[in-house]
Amino acid sequence: QVQLVESGGGSVQAGGSLRLSCTGARFTGDGNCMGWFRQAPGKQRDGVASLARDGFTTYTDLVKGRFTISQDNAKNILYLQMNSLKPEDTAVYYCASDCTYCAGGWCYDAQNWGRGTQVTVSS
Repeated sequence: QVQLVESGGGSVQAGGSLRLSCTGARFTGDGNCMGWFRQAPGKQRDGVASLARDGFTTYTDLVKGRFTISQDNAKNILYLQMNSLKPEDTAVYYCASDCTYCAGGWCYDAQNWGRGTQVTVSS
């Protein structure tokens, strides 16, 4: 059983940066990609960024150019570097792994989920 644990969330002012980490993130079995999602209060959980086995990355248009997804293969850590943060980025951020495929920042049919880390951006 893969256990994913997110960390690195917090409160920042608009324009600031945070780096989220997800320990335990590794490719196993038939999983082709992993990724980050976020869920704001009262809204659905949406894909943010994804990383495929071959290193290909995708992002939702809302974060493209500001967020970067990466992985430390040796340490099995998935990162999400978030720059130029906006109040609308406020959400609980989740990592997911062993997805079937990924596109447009989404990681589909994820088999493993973390419990999330809160990111709050004030104006």
